[in-house]
Amino acid sequence: MISNSLTYQAGGRVFAGDFVCPGAPGPHPGVLVLHGGAGLADHEHERCAWLAEAGFAAFAPDLFGEPFQSREHAMALIGALASDADLLRGRLVAALCALKDDPRVDPARTAAVGFCFGGMAALELARSGADVAAVVSLHGGLATTRPAEAGKVRAKVLVCTGADDPFVIRDQRSALEDELAAAGADWRMLLFGGVRHGFTHRDAAPSPGMAYDADADAQSWRATLETLEAAFKNG
Repeated sequence: MISNSLTYQAGGRVFAGDFVCPGAPGPHPGVLVLHGGAGLADHEHERCAWLAEAGFAAFAPDLFGEPFQSREHAMALIGALASDADLLRGRLVAALCALKDDPRVDPARTAAVGFCFGGMAALELARSGADVAAVVSLHGGLATTRPAEAGKVRAKVLVCTGADDPFVIRDQRSALEDELAAAGADWRMLLFGGVRHGFTHRDAAPSPGMAYDADADAQSWRATLETLEAAFKNG
């Protein structure tokens, strides 16, 4: 594998992220790996490596652009992006353009995979009508201030969520189903019974609403790879 830093610009600011691709000659299908609320960390680095081993080029962009100074600072940064679809989508599209512009990436075959906050961001990328073959949201937020418009979602959408996730309640799942159906999107949802939030994070400290689940992690990752392979094959 080959790894290096990759930068992109959005809103007059420069952001950076980690790029990993197979050592074999490209161009390779490209995948954005979108981080959770804790920011870019080992979890995303690991998933980038897994994707590279599977033959994809992976770019994990830092969507926050600055380290957290405190919990309050972190919540302010997350809240600003979660409540402003234009701001978040602008950063996502800029990161996607950086991925597509890399000569090791096939710009006609790109996708996004996100976790927690990044799962919500992946869905926002799909809602924006971005030219991606697929988006995958793993234990991500489902609500939005800008629902998808009819005919605008170009990506295959996979949502993997836990039935016992207190941050993604049944009403939100139903609302997303209605939204994607009305938009005419190609979508599916995997719902894991008894599974809580953050089920792909092995090192996360268990809490009343969060816990790692090995089966849900393995099944959702297998479904992620199947979704990517099918989307790129048909793209």
